[in-house]
Amino acid sequence: MGSSPLPVSLQSKFQRPRAASRLRDLRGNVNILRNIIFALFLLRIVRKSFWFLRGHGIFGSVVVLYRHLHKTAYTVFLNLPGVKSQVSKQLEVAKKEIEDKLVPTGPGVTRYLQLPKEPWTRDQLNAELESLATMKRTRWEEGKVSGAVYHGEQFLLDIQSDAMKLFSVANPIHADVFPAVRKMEAEVVAMVLSLFNAPASGAGTTTSGGTESILMACLSARQKGYAERRIREPEMIIPSTAHAAFHKAASYFKIKLHLVDCPAPEYMVDIKRVRRLINPNTVLLVGSAPNYPHGIVDNIPALSKLAVSYKIPLHVDCCLGSFIMPCLSKAGFPSPWADEGGFDFRQPGVTSISVDTHKYGFAPKGNSCVLYRNRQLREYQYFVCPEWSGGVYGSPTIAGSRPGALIAGCWASMMSIGEKGYVDATHKIVSTKLTIENAIKEHPVLKETLRILGRPMVSVVAFDSADPTISIYDIADAMSRRQWHLNSLQDPPGVHVAVTLPMTRPGSVDVLIDDLVAVVAEEKEKAVERIKAGGPIDQAKAKGSSAQLYGVAGSLPDKSIVKELVVAYLDTLYKA
Repeated sequence: MGSSPLPVSLQSKFQRPRAASRLRDLRGNVNILRNIIFALFLLRIVRKSFWFLRGHGIFGSVVVLYRHLHKTAYTVFLNLPGVKSQVSKQLEVAKKEIEDKLVPTGPGVTRYLQLPKEPWTRDQLNAELESLATMKRTRWEEGKVSGAVYHGEQFLLDIQSDAMKLFSVANPIHADVFPAVRKMEAEVVAMVLSLFNAPASGAGTTTSGGTESILMACLSARQKGYAERRIREPEMIIPSTAHAAFHKAASYFKIKLHLVDCPAPEYMVDIKRVRRLINPNTVLLVGSAPNYPHGIVDNIPALSKLAVSYKIPLHVDCCLGSFIMPCLSKAGFPSPWADEGGFDFRQPGVTSISVDTHKYGFAPKGNSCVLYRNRQLREYQYFVCPEWSGGVYGSPTIAGSRPGALIAGCWASMMSIGEKGYVDATHKIVSTKLTIENAIKEHPVLKETLRILGRPMVSVVAFDSADPTISIYDIADAMSRRQWHLNSLQDPPGVHVAVTLPMTRPGSVDVLIDDLVAVVAEEKEKAVERIKAGGPIDQAKAKGSSAQLYGVAGSLPDKSIVKELVVAYLDTLYKA
């Protein structure tokens, strides 16, 4: 009555093709998925290669590859058994020299490695503090230090001391407990925003120094890139002369860093190279006003145009320029890029600026500001943790607890100096810089040997050796023996002087120039004698301590040896 089932043999013949068909379908789907994954992988490589070639060009890409292979080969060479042992021996000698130089030993040096059993009396403490204050050091009071101490006048030290004493226990994290510190901090930010022509929407925070200000600006740009454009592999483009804090930010926040050359003779960032390196992952462009090595202000208007065109944030690092930059024109000096709208928030592409109030703002050390065009940009640097069992937590910068005393000292400094005081200081500092610059260009001994790097317009003047028989590093070491603390540069080799108020005191700059003339004359005589004796002509053969460090650092493709020396130096700082 019903239809009979098919024989078993026929059933299997009908069923096998169905199973085989399913298997073929599965294999086909797997193949399609595999092909899609491979295509995406290939697309990723092609995309990265395209942007790399666009950024560096064919010749530049070959140079990058060559440098990478050269560095790799040198690293392998340094790790060969015989070479590695010799390098280790030399490093140990260098580390011992660092320790001997920095850690005092011998009679009269007492080391305190544990708490005293009984509290010290006030007399004991004062005696030890006075002893520590008289330790051998560079005499910054005589204007013999480049940078480092920017004011140092006793009247301001007294004002800062009194302000900090009143708020020595204050902590801005507890704004309700210390309302005065909150008020002073907000006013410091507002006054600095005004100096840099921020719009009404401008916002900012104080920080512990220029490095933290730069870190916050980079973090804000990274977070903005993720929140608004979902960028997961952020990149930023900086001048090769930009501060090392940008390298630190790239390391901390996992941002790929592109360095753009600042070619001689201008030593300004190459705008064309910046444009070529911009890609969909770019979250930040950077310019310096001025840069640390040479005191050169980058082409901020051109960078601003790029930032606006590509809708990318632009940070201006004015940590070193500080209050000098906004006061230049009022002090009677040309202000960089004034004819093209200036260097600050007047440029529409500028979204953030870092300013060190503890440099030419003359505040106590540990003070800086990071400024933003609007509050949303500032919000991107905030940290908020609503789930913590200790309560809802939020902080505006890296630090949690912060010293309210430093904020009070900063506010008191700014109020006691005022706009007139900063303009007067700018006039003194830039005039002194011009005196040094003109001496190098015009003095018969100096102009034959030294050469100004670029066209410095602010407070820094940098120079190198125009004579191949004389090392600029030997000049730096000879100046050190005369108790001058100047700053050595590399790429290219050079020395810079960051003029501060102590250096503007009567007679200080004259002593600097006289010592520099004497040192150059001595080095010229040594060079003549060395060449007569059949010695090396090339300045790279110099033997001074600065030459040993910077000469070696500049010649090595692999910087691991230099890094070990720096690590040894940092370790020595904490050797009691």
